[in-house]
Amino acid sequence: MSLTVNLYYTGKNGSAREFAEEMEASGTANAIRAEDGNERYEYFLSLKDPETVLLIDSWSDQAALDAHHASTMMKQVARLREKYDLHMNVERYVKAEDVSADDKFIRK
Repeated sequence: MSLTVNLYYTGKNGSAREFAEEMEASGTANAIRAEDGNERYEYFLSLKDPETVLLIDSWSDQAALDAHHASTMMKQVARLREKYDLHMNVERYVKAEDVSADDKFIRK
């Protein structure tokens, strides 16, 4: 059972983008991608709100996500969130097993 957490980081004066850039440049994002069970860890910029960055964070299961949350890596992430004074909104999704009903709407 794969699960995905969408985290919307919002700041001021470009701080959310600076946070994402530092996560990438420091190697922290790559270290998270290398953790057991991580399936996706990717930042996106909002066209609607330049002060918000979306992180799509996918894990193989809840145990992998729990291990990530208990890791020392989370201390680094929390430190950077504080540095950039970010606030978060979170959405959580469980991957559907059968999405064939949507195939007619998806151009591959």
